[in-house]
Amino acid sequence: MNPHKPTKVEIAAAAGRTVPDVIAPNLRVLLCGINPGLYSGATGHHFARPGNRFWPTLYAAGFTTRLLAPHEEHELLDSGYGITNVVERATATADELTKEELSVGGTRLQQKVRRFRPRFLAVLGIGAYRAAFARPKAQLGLQTETIGATLIWVLPNPSGLNAHYRADALAQLFRELRETVEQMGR
Repeated sequence: MNPHKPTKVEIAAAAGRTVPDVIAPNLRVLLCGINPGLYSGATGHHFARPGNRFWPTLYAAGFTTRLLAPHEEHELLDSGYGITNVVERATATADELTKEELSVGGTRLQQKVRRFRPRFLAVLGIGAYRAAFARPKAQLGLQTETIGATLIWVLPNPSGLNAHYRADALAQLFRELRETVEQMGR
C-alpha cells in the first residue's frame, strides 16, 4: 500500500483534527504522544511526518521486528503495543497546547488507562508528563506513581524537533523500557 502524501494545503487544514487511538485492552505498553502533528492529522496515522524518529526508534529498540510505516500502526497491537495521545487535537507544534489542555488531557488519559488496563503507560515527552500529571519534578524512566495497576514510564519525545537526543541514545532509552516489560513478563 502506498499511502497518500498530503499536500501543504491538506496539512494546514488538519489543525484541530484527531487521530484514532491504536488501542486494545490489556496491552503490554500503551505509548502516549503529546498530541498529533498536522501531518498526522492530515494522514490519520500517528507519528506520520517523514523524519519523525518514532518508528525507527521502536525498531532500533526491539519493539518491532521490522521498520513499520505509520499506515501499518495497527500491527503494533499484535505485539501488545498501542498508541494514544495526551491531547487529541492536531497542532503544528506541541508548544501550541495550553497548560489547561494538557491537564484535561492527563485526566482523560488516566480514564483511558483505567478502562484499557495496559501493563505500562509510556508517556513520550517529559514536559507533557509533568504538565498533564502535575509532576513538575518528574524525571525520565519509571515513575513512583501508577494509574491503578498500570506502571508509568516517561521517555523523551521522538519528534525531530526534540534535538536533545541522538537516535542511538533515544533507542537505548526505549530499549530499557522494552527490556523491563519483558523481564516482568506478561
